[in-house]
Amino acid sequence: MFWLLLISIGIIVIAVFGLPGLRRLVITGPVFTLFKKILPAMSQTEKDAIEAGTVWWEGELFSGKPQWEKLLAYPQPKLTPAEQSFLDNECAELCRLTNDWEATQVHHDLSPTAWQFIKDKGFLGMIIPHQYGGLAFSAYAHSQIVQKLSSRSSAAAVSVMVPNSLGPAELLLRYGTAAQKDHYLPRLAKGLEVPAFALTNPHAGSDAAAIPDTGIVCMGEWQGRQVLGMRVTWEKRYITLGPVCTILGLAFHLHDPDHLLGEVEDIGITCALVPSNHPGVHIGRRHWPLNAVFQNGPNWGEDVFMPLDWIIGGPAMAGHGWRMVMECLAAGRAISLPSTSTGIAKLAVRATGGYARVRSQFNLAIGKFEGVEEALARMGGNTYLMDAARIMTAGAVDLGEHPSVASAIVKYHITERARGVVNDAMDVLGGKGICLGPSNFMGRAYQQIPIAITVEGANILTRSLIIFGQGAIRCHPYVLREMQATQHADANAGLRAFDAALVGHIGFAIGNALRAVWLGLTGSHFVSVPANVAPETKRYYQQLTRFSSAFAFLSDVSMLVLGGGLKRREKLSARLGDILSQMYLASATLKRYQDEGCQAADAPLMHWAVWDAMFKAQQAFEGVLANFPNKVAAWLLARIIFPLGRPYVVPADALGHEVAKCLITPSATRDRLTDGMHLPQSEIEASADPVGLIELALAATLAAEPTEAKLRAAMKKVGADETTALQGGRSKDSLLAVADGGTAMNERERLHLAQQTGVLTTAEATLVTHRYDLRDQVIRVDDFPADFS
Repeated sequence: MFWLLLISIGIIVIAVFGLPGLRRLVITGPVFTLFKKILPAMSQTEKDAIEAGTVWWEGELFSGKPQWEKLLAYPQPKLTPAEQSFLDNECAELCRLTNDWEATQVHHDLSPTAWQFIKDKGFLGMIIPHQYGGLAFSAYAHSQIVQKLSSRSSAAAVSVMVPNSLGPAELLLRYGTAAQKDHYLPRLAKGLEVPAFALTNPHAGSDAAAIPDTGIVCMGEWQGRQVLGMRVTWEKRYITLGPVCTILGLAFHLHDPDHLLGEVEDIGITCALVPSNHPGVHIGRRHWPLNAVFQNGPNWGEDVFMPLDWIIGGPAMAGHGWRMVMECLAAGRAISLPSTSTGIAKLAVRATGGYARVRSQFNLAIGKFEGVEEALARMGGNTYLMDAARIMTAGAVDLGEHPSVASAIVKYHITERARGVVNDAMDVLGGKGICLGPSNFMGRAYQQIPIAITVEGANILTRSLIIFGQGAIRCHPYVLREMQATQHADANAGLRAFDAALVGHIGFAIGNALRAVWLGLTGSHFVSVPANVAPETKRYYQQLTRFSSAFAFLSDVSMLVLGGGLKRREKLSARLGDILSQMYLASATLKRYQDEGCQAADAPLMHWAVWDAMFKAQQAFEGVLANFPNKVAAWLLARIIFPLGRPYVVPADALGHEVAKCLITPSATRDRLTDGMHLPQSEIEASADPVGLIELALAATLAAEPTEAKLRAAMKKVGADETTALQGGRSKDSLLAVADGGTAMNERERLHLAQQTGVLTTAEATLVTHRYDLRDQVIRVDDFPADFS
């Protein structure tokens, strides 16, 4: 009887799902009606944000079975000869012209010389095509330049970054009229115009779509005649380059109460280009963001009349401003803050690692203490991963993508990991890090790191609402299609589209559930991976496939159980976003390792970074399951996702030890890890630079270490075994002289005595003296008069 019932149910299911008409009547029709009722209302700005940009590798991770061949086939970004030359010459020269201490204490800005150099050399027009006089650089070149400047000066990096990111140039290139492009782009490329983009209002920060700034379509006088235009009232703040801009990109909500443009009264968010010297435009004083001296400040205007031709793209683009901003942000956010944060991290890693080898306590380099090693390991592993994600995402932009979800991932996670790197650097540096002055290379970065956390989408908002909130709709192969079907003007056509999407969705969810169980039970050992991957990375590809299947299934169950309520469950949404993010970061790390030729010396960095990302993804899974509102579903999900327990723990101490060694020892690995940061190019230049001094002192330390070890051995009290007194062929008396004097002498006196007694040669003593001199310069901190300000 049971088997007959089971067969009957099977026949009914097959009949229903095999007959589309019957299926729509019995199953998808009622679901379609219910779905339309429970689907939360979505504003036009929300639709614009969700539909902006493109789906890239993050979509593969949402599929449950990522195609690793596709990831590895993406070309590794490369600089053209012109881009490399600019990076090596003009960019390096700007770094030399930029003294961070002088900028913050003397000019409170870049020096006039540095500003003029930026304008003359085309830094403000890197993304502008050659036909308009720009440099036409790739996204990767843009990223490399910003990274290098960030390792030297935040003011230089931000002043160059903003005009080439979300700003008038980007908006004009995508949406401007021919006349607007012909007029403004050559002037922007030559530095004749300094642009700023004004979006944030005091009452609309993270909720930027709710800006209360308004424009009213009306007739008004312009250049002696009556024209159709708009009167705009606005109040903006936090506008980078605002205090020095000559052309202001302005976002406001446009209304047409008299229907001068058509039947629509509430036209929507609109973007216009406004000369900063236009009557009624008020450029305020500057903000002072955590002692960063890049120009940033408020501006406002009241009933300022401007012609409709000032709308970017002309009157036809009125009301399309939010979509324009979101699409530009999808690309710009993938480059700007990931590049600045990675540049700062490379500075921290190289300089702090060198300092940890140069600085000794208890007769041991501090970088060899396990506690310090732990911090250095995090710094090295995080920086390797950050750079991998930065490069891969910039490369996506160069492939023509505008990866809105991936850009949110790298914006959030690279800025957060940079914060961790800088905090670890400060812990290692101790007093050296907290005393500001010309010899402090980390203090300003420590002060200013929260700026990146705050801008281009506050990090809490990005993690809680955007990464999964947008990713679940854009990256999922069926959800957006289902949502679009409910909004179809033709109900029957909408039902047919919904039916096709829902059937695909059900199959997708069942497939991922079965795959997740199988991969969990087998430890994913039978997952096929590309034949050309390094053997040491094979298991990571397999485990990432397992996590991808589990994530896709968990996402579907979460959306099914919580429905529209998932949007309000920000903590769960954030953790689901963390899983997607960590898989993306691990993918980028594996691609970097593969692209760079699977360098065995770099393997500890790769292993630490991937292991850490996978452990964090696992923690995010646990966070979702522990807080899932339906406890029965949570129990079942846990058995499906982790049937045999959790596969990952924190990266091993032994692995962290190997990573820390990479930071404190000059090597090709250390050079690759910090490639692209600014370093002085001559000994004279290095001797006047805090990072350059560390490089010189590190080389001197390594050269002197064997001699210092010889000296320490000589200082030990001679025991009963006479052979220990004959070290280096010297007599017992000479060794005892050094040892006996050691308790009352300082290191330089002991060194002099060792030379006098013949324990060390003159050349050896000179080598150690040089090391002492450079070390003392490195560990020195600045002091100032009592009335210093």
